[in-house]
Amino acid sequence: MSALHPPPDIPPRDTAEELQLALGMLVRQLRATSAGSGVSLSQVSVLKRLDRLGPSTASELARAEQIRPQSVIATVNALQADGYVTRTPHPTDGRRLLISLTPEGRAFVGERRRAGHGRIAELIAERLSPAEQRLLAEAVPLLRRLAEH
Repeated sequence: MSALHPPPDIPPRDTAEELQLALGMLVRQLRATSAGSGVSLSQVSVLKRLDRLGPSTASELARAEQIRPQSVIATVNALQADGYVTRTPHPTDGRRLLISLTPEGRAFVGERRRAGHGRIAELIAERLSPAEQRLLAEAVPLLRRLAEH
């Protein structure tokens, strides 16, 4: 069977195992592309989330990242120490703080995005046929649905 026409009736557990292995290998390649930035993957994830959502509270970030608020706070503390985020009072709830990207944080996210997208685009162009590229593009919404809660 070709990659475009997998055999029918593949058990979901087999698909899950193969998907996990493939995603792990891809993530490792992307990590190698951005090694040496001094920013952890969890920190990058929070920065990218802030770039997409805009200013957010720690609890909003924790929900979006599906991690504990204490973990978000530790991550935000490190990012603030590095100058990537800032905290300001919430406009309607004085007990809460809004976390926002600084110009340095926004620049870092842009650089990371360009590097990561560029590397993935290279891999797609180099390793997949046009038909496989179309199939991958069609699978992206399905992968996004798996990732959402």
